[in-house]
Amino acid sequence: MYLVDVKRNNKPVYDARVNQAIENYLVSDLKLPGNGLMMYINQPAVVIGRNQNVWETVNISYLHEHGFQLAWRTTDSGVVLHDFGTLIFEAIITEGEKHFGDYAYYAQPILTALKDLGIDAKLEVKSGRLLFHDKAFAKLNMAQFDNTVKVSGTILYDMDFNDAKNVLNDAETHLNENTTDDPKVAEMINLGDYLPTGMTMAELRDILLKAIFDVKQLDDIEDYAINSDDWDIIDKRLADTYGTDEWNFGRNPGYDRYFTRDLVAGKMEINFSIMDDHFLRFKFNPFFPVEGDLDLVAKQLIGQTADAKGIRTAIYPGKLRNISEKELTDFILSSLQNNQGLIS
Repeated sequence: MYLVDVKRNNKPVYDARVNQAIENYLVSDLKLPGNGLMMYINQPAVVIGRNQNVWETVNISYLHEHGFQLAWRTTDSGVVLHDFGTLIFEAIITEGEKHFGDYAYYAQPILTALKDLGIDAKLEVKSGRLLFHDKAFAKLNMAQFDNTVKVSGTILYDMDFNDAKNVLNDAETHLNENTTDDPKVAEMINLGDYLPTGMTMAELRDILLKAIFDVKQLDDIEDYAINSDDWDIIDKRLADTYGTDEWNFGRNPGYDRYFTRDLVAGKMEINFSIMDDHFLRFKFNPFFPVEGDLDLVAKQLIGQTADAKGIRTAIYPGKLRNISEKELTDFILSSLQNNQGLIS
């Protein structure tokens, strides 16, 4: 088993989209012999599963206002907030996997390490949550890709629960990556509040790594450093797919078009679908403060004919002040020409 060194130019990678691209590269492309583990931290980001609808589960205005990233993952594991107070790990198992679905097997090293620190945590077997005083501080997930199994988890060390409640719609069910059994925010805790006084997240990380790899010293862990050839492939995947707004914002169930344009006021993106020459679904994704009611325009577009007259009819009630009717109409019309913006 090896530890993937998630660094570039000897500096940690905090970009959530880059870390998702690294993970996908390790699972789908590199496929090193043996089993690997990533353990890393993301900058503030909402990470959303493939079957989730970003417009329903994420407060997009709060996300943009606070500079959070949105990262779309290829597995369906709900939606979760990551920040500098969360520790994320991904175990990539390509050989000898005999414990798929067995949360107890993968949780045991973590539980043992915490018990040595005076924290008698428990595993909730059905959900994969780790509990202390009946409150969750971590969650395990599993996914299988052909002959590869991925075991992932998020450990809350000092997460900002206020951000979670504000950026995630219905945070009671989506805070911790499980769409049915997750606890309410009030039932979550930060593990850092119960660790020995002064223990940093970096120190906790080192303790957990030694427990997971069953070694006395970190130097005893075999590592894999992502090299320049790896980065060339990862960078291309980011440019073509994983780093694009179409990939991260646009792949919502029921929506099949995503289009971007720089308007006078700033970047605007639209996500929509059409049936029988009428708009079936429509969402705006502005990256700037909008003066007027753009949500009303989106609602008015639904059911309208997908032509200039229908678009202008929908725009008028929004009373937009920093986006002209012509500019927005031309933008939407251009996305209809030759199936531009059609999600592949």
